[in-house]
Amino acid sequence: MIETIRFWLIAVLLGLGVFFTLVSTIGVIRLPDIYARAHTASQTDTLGAGFALAGVALAFGWEQAAVYTVLLLFFVFITNPTAAHAIARSAAETGVEPLLADEGTDADETDGPAETDGETT
Repeated sequence: MIETIRFWLIAVLLGLGVFFTLVSTIGVIRLPDIYARAHTASQTDTLGAGFALAGVALAFGWEQAAVYTVLLLFFVFITNPTAAHAIARSAAETGVEPLLADEGTDADETDGPAETDGETT
């Protein structure tokens, strides 16, 4: 019974790790500028690695490798956000401007069809 629960918990943790890593990958590819990319890479990639490493540590059980895995998990939780902050700060200091989501759109285009002075077409 306990081994079945442990197996499914490992599977869920690894599945969540793969999911968040996939979301991070898609975010890095799709997002427009370095600031948004650093944001998604630091948050979702940290979660993805965290869940995957937690699943690996649970799979190892009470072995020395599990201790190393937990230490690696701690290291990832500290370094990923720190690295993303350093990248974003470096970009800001070198003058990289963030892209705005509504840049290049006209307010009239986003509000729907243009109103006329009572004329119907």
